[in-house]
Amino acid sequence: MTYFIDRRPNAKHKSAVNRQRFLERYRKHIKRSVEEAVNRRSITDMERGEKVSIPAKDISEPVFQHGPGGARNIVSPGNKEFVAGDKIRRPSGQGGGSGAGEGGASNQGEGVDEFAFTLSREEFLEFVFDGLELPHLQRKSLKSLEEVKMVRAGLSRDGVPSRISITRSMREAYARRIAMRAPIKRALREAIDALEAEERKDPVLRNPARIVELKAEIERLEKRIAGVPFIDTYDLRYHQLSAQPQPSNQAVMFCVMDVSGSMTQNHKDIAKRFFLLLYLFLEKHYEKVELVFVRHHTAAREVSEEEFFYSRETGGTIVSSALNLVNKIIEKRYPVGQWNLYVAQASDGDNWDDDSNICRDLLVKQLMPQLQYYAYVEITPHDHQSLWHEYESVVKEFPERFAMRQIVEAGDIYPVFRELFKRRLSQS
Repeated sequence: MTYFIDRRPNAKHKSAVNRQRFLERYRKHIKRSVEEAVNRRSITDMERGEKVSIPAKDISEPVFQHGPGGARNIVSPGNKEFVAGDKIRRPSGQGGGSGAGEGGASNQGEGVDEFAFTLSREEFLEFVFDGLELPHLQRKSLKSLEEVKMVRAGLSRDGVPSRISITRSMREAYARRIAMRAPIKRALREAIDALEAEERKDPVLRNPARIVELKAEIERLEKRIAGVPFIDTYDLRYHQLSAQPQPSNQAVMFCVMDVSGSMTQNHKDIAKRFFLLLYLFLEKHYEKVELVFVRHHTAAREVSEEEFFYSRETGGTIVSSALNLVNKIIEKRYPVGQWNLYVAQASDGDNWDDDSNICRDLLVKQLMPQLQYYAYVEITPHDHQSLWHEYESVVKEFPERFAMRQIVEAGDIYPVFRELFKRRLSQS
């Protein structure tokens, strides 16, 4: 018999390892339940976890038992209902099962409910965004003063006790003891040799005063050797730390939304959900990400998150005003050499016909050469208009960095989002 014992430490959460193994084992069932939950609930309700159920048959464990055949002696307990030779009635109910423990409930016995457990918020978001990433995230140049890492930078005689280098301090103490004791040991060896030589002399020629003097000298030298401290403050060495600039994976996401009169409240609600899902995605995967919110109708302006989602405006639609504003913000605040730039735009596709050509030129000549990715979602059940057709020419110019999809209803948000931000096998 072989026994396997897991002795790996797991101090705070004793069941954390087993929980991760369970989530990995039933990833298919859990992911299906998470996708159903995303389609069922509001995107604004994504902050909480989810209760997941797994069919009982899918969590059954293999059981080892004796196979048929062979001779076995079995002792069964007695009963008051049967005697030797009686035939046992077949259990009523559907066949093919393995007892009351399997299947649903009935009036003939007890059933087994599906195994249910609750995913935490972090685990829920992990399954929601599984396989997604911001495409073409690149490592930009060093960004001083903000992106630094404290690294060891040699040793010093001054420092705090928490940074003491025990190995180096002991090495320094050992070297000091050798250096301080060496001349004393040499003098001690000479005194011992002189005493032995004096004692080997003939008693007539031996000098008692010299012997007493040598013994006193030997005792003095031994005390000096014993007086050398094992470690001294002079021996202590401390690790020094210095701030070292690190390559930064910074990203900024521009959220552009049409708030003109053609955008109904339903369109705006769907756009809000898309950006909220995008915000959760960014928050989940990247620590150094900034969000810039740009609203537009005939004119565009940068607004706060609160105003972006909840303020109401009406008017016509000139999309180029928003693209021009995004370009100006990039030039002013986000140098291309330091930031990964992403734009997500939501619109119903309505735009002045003469302006759609301007939008195409702005994207091809100015914005796209600077951006890592541009995602455009058109929220409409109707046929595409001039803006969509002009954007199709941009897709031909930048097939890897420009993507566009159509959303008809709220249930399309999550599938479209996964398609826009699915993990690419290779990135430029």
